[in-house]
Amino acid sequence: MNIERIEETGRRIRESVATAVVGMDGPLEIALAAILAGGHVLFEDVPGLGKTLAARSLASALGLSFRRLQCTPDMLPGDVTGSYVYAPGTGEFEFRPGPVFTGLLLADEINRTTPKTQSAMLEAMAERQVTVEGNSFPLAPPFHVIATANPIEYEGTYALPEAQLDRFMVRLSVGYLDQHGETEIVLGRVRRQQESAPVDAVLAPGELLRMQQAVEGIHIDPDVAAYCVALAAATRSASHIAVGASPRGSQSLALLGRALAALDGRDYVRPDDIKRIAGPVLAHRLTLTPQAWAQGVDPADVVSALVHEVPVPPSIATVRD
Repeated sequence: MNIERIEETGRRIRESVATAVVGMDGPLEIALAAILAGGHVLFEDVPGLGKTLAARSLASALGLSFRRLQCTPDMLPGDVTGSYVYAPGTGEFEFRPGPVFTGLLLADEINRTTPKTQSAMLEAMAERQVTVEGNSFPLAPPFHVIATANPIEYEGTYALPEAQLDRFMVRLSVGYLDQHGETEIVLGRVRRQQESAPVDAVLAPGELLRMQQAVEGIHIDPDVAAYCVALAAATRSASHIAVGASPRGSQSLALLGRALAALDGRDYVRPDDIKRIAGPVLAHRLTLTPQAWAQGVDPADVVSALVHEVPVPPSIATVRD
């Protein structure tokens, strides 16, 4: 699949999602790029802003098999991965796959379940397999997780383990719409005369894998790769940060930058691509110092400041435009 085809297909996917989701063009483009880069997506914001609708609509447009996991405090790890169940007919225990065996898993309100159950998805997200009672079961590609979460300050939520947060390529905030956008939502519901807003599938089976393989061929200049590493490294010495971004953060910057370039119709990555995604890629990977947490410091603001401080190296990708 060539770059022009990826750009055109990406545009049609965003247009299909826009029939149901209003005012999320920026976050949805980055979410789509994360899927093309082989990553997982976390939508985090207050309830009622359309996080679940956005995730479900994107899954429909991508044409993937889809399972929804409504996370609750009493959920067990076996409810995610599956478990062995006794079969009276054979007299043996048989494995019954859980909802994680799908193309796209929507983990709705993931931080309303306990850390033990949240951690059940770690192996699936990192290695595309699950292990139950010593037996490993591979997950057929493509496999992606789109999770939604409410801010940790809300009642009934649990903090996501740092290791699991690191598995999400991006964390995206939806935010409130302006009055015009909110009016469009109200009028759209009136016009439909029903609650649901159907989203047509754009991709045929196997087409997403071909797009992902094409993204792997996008060029990234060594100077731009070094810029990704410099940004991640800068978080490790920032004054408000106790634990900075891991090497997975710099790798995610490079991978997501390539996908954004492909959606923009380019076969190379620009430093501006990296600047745009630095916050969504790095902020959720940072652990604040106790003093910074008490002062209400936002990790996204720390990353934004570092983007302005870390020098952008001269690059072939900069002058090719």
